[in-house]
Amino acid sequence: MATHKSAIKRNRQNSKRRLVNQMQRTRIKTLTKEVLTAVEAGDRENAGQALQKAIPVIQRAASRGTVHRNTASRKISRLSKRVNSIPSDK
Repeated sequence: MATHKSAIKRNRQNSKRRLVNQMQRTRIKTLTKEVLTAVEAGDRENAGQALQKAIPVIQRAASRGTVHRNTASRKISRLSKRVNSIPSDK
């Protein structure tokens, strides 16, 4: 256990950051699941709306350092590819 004043503060900061990062990662997973569920159902409109909700959340997590920027780009790219693979109703 930390005994120096600076180490105690660092532990406090790390605990708070861990919770924030955990919430952001969980949010990404939830929104990704919504997109994939809509894709599996073949619902292009709902999948597109879910994707539009997911993209800013993923990008925000990358800009804050929760996930690596390449990881965020890869997730967005793969989700977009899945949504675009749904045949249109026309």
